[in-house]
Amino acid sequence: MALTMYDASVTVFLHNLKQLSHLLDKGAAHAKAAGTDSSTLVNAKLADDMRPLSFQVQSACDAGKLAVARVTGTKAPSFEDTETTFEELQARIAKTREWLESVPSEAFDGAEERAFTMKAGTLEIPFVGQSYLLHFALPNFFFHVTTAYAILRNNGVAIGKRDYLGRV
Repeated sequence: MALTMYDASVTVFLHNLKQLSHLLDKGAAHAKAAGTDSSTLVNAKLADDMRPLSFQVQSACDAGKLAVARVTGTKAPSFEDTETTFEELQARIAKTREWLESVPSEAFDGAEERAFTMKAGTLEIPFVGQSYLLHFALPNFFFHVTTAYAILRNNGVAIGKRDYLGRV
């Protein structure tokens, strides 16, 4: 069986958003066990000029849903970036996963060659589905998931590679 655009996107985003949720569970448990305010972790950054954990989770969710919307030619739901707690970040992940699960595999018919333009500020960048997914969307998604992992790990949360990868 050939690998499809659905397999290379939706299933990957669903699995890794589940793992991101698991990482947040570990972060919340760590904050509780340490007796620290969980907002310390939610607002933690790796460097002063980087965005906090909350942004990384929001961006991972957005990267997944927008990638699927772009390659299928559909419209993704819009979520405000107002999450300030682990519970709210978990809800964001759950809403994103729910939407991804609602996209039928048939929506990906022809997605490999579907052309579209992505706006980034004042730039308009032309893409074709497969190239966009493999060379922009997936790396962007994993950048934010990995940065979230690194923020938690850097702040003493006991997580490792198995927590990041999960079970296939």
